[in-house]
Amino acid sequence: MSVKINRRHFIAAGTAAAATPWLSRGAPAQAAWPSRNIRMVCSYPAGGQTDLLARAFGDFITRQVGKNVVIENKAGASGSIGTAEVARAEPDGHTILCSISTTYVMNRLMMKNPGYDMDKDLTLVSVIPGAGLLLVANPKTGVKTLDDFIAFARKSGKVNFGTYSAGSAPHMTINELNRQYGLAIEPIHYRGEAPMWTGLAEGTLDVAMGSYTAAQSVLQSDRGVVFAVSSKKVDAIPDIRTLPEQGATSKFFSLSGFSGWALPKATPQPIVDRLAELCVAANSDPKVREVLSTFVLEPAIGFKETNALYQRELPVWMEIGGALGLQPA
Repeated sequence: MSVKINRRHFIAAGTAAAATPWLSRGAPAQAAWPSRNIRMVCSYPAGGQTDLLARAFGDFITRQVGKNVVIENKAGASGSIGTAEVARAEPDGHTILCSISTTYVMNRLMMKNPGYDMDKDLTLVSVIPGAGLLLVANPKTGVKTLDDFIAFARKSGKVNFGTYSAGSAPHMTINELNRQYGLAIEPIHYRGEAPMWTGLAEGTLDVAMGSYTAAQSVLQSDRGVVFAVSSKKVDAIPDIRTLPEQGATSKFFSLSGFSGWALPKATPQPIVDRLAELCVAANSDPKVREVLSTFVLEPAIGFKETNALYQRELPVWMEIGGALGLQPA
């Protein structure tokens, strides 16, 4: 399996790599960073996608700046525990957050007080746009396309559709399919992908939706059939069409979701810019490329691209997420 890294990303990576030595010899504010080891707080548990991204990129940054990047897993409450800790940290570039779009976007809808205000307390530095999520059916349903699924849902009257958490992309997908096709699918929420895919494998679920890598547990054992991907083609299964290609019209299916890095809001811009350049430069590192390939992810993008994506997608997340009618806890 290979990850798509186009010419534009390689040019950006090469430019960033070439700029890094200049930055370390530049103005005093730039030269001072880092002056000691860096904490990279990963707001999800060790061993998962976010943790592995943190470690691969952290190792690359260590080799570039000559100071250790120490990964600390501060998991819990949909990433809000670790995120709140970084939001309160000294804004000197020595405490970095690695998290996902649920933490950066959805927690403001899911929680009355997550312990941080994303727009006031944190600055997004660089993100990795997400890959398309797979919609996988139990073979007994006979579902092989979105049309098949709509027909199955209408005929059966009840569909056990698994998500990996309330407020997640699969939860929003169910809501949008219900709205467009007049269905009444009730989501079944699990605490993570692993138990959700187990539910599909055991026959508890008719359908589940999640990442390509995690879905391999059911796909390789022929206990699941992919009938669509959410918003982007997945290179490893190019014949599977996206939901929009199969007729789904919600603008939610144009969103990417993302993983990435943030700093406390008052961090000096030269430090923000250098960290973003290092993240982009890491795209060419073999260890980083291996992790991106494993999870079928795109390369990291720069500061301006990151914040353009965030500002473009945030209103859609808020609109679709608000339609779920969730009560903040």
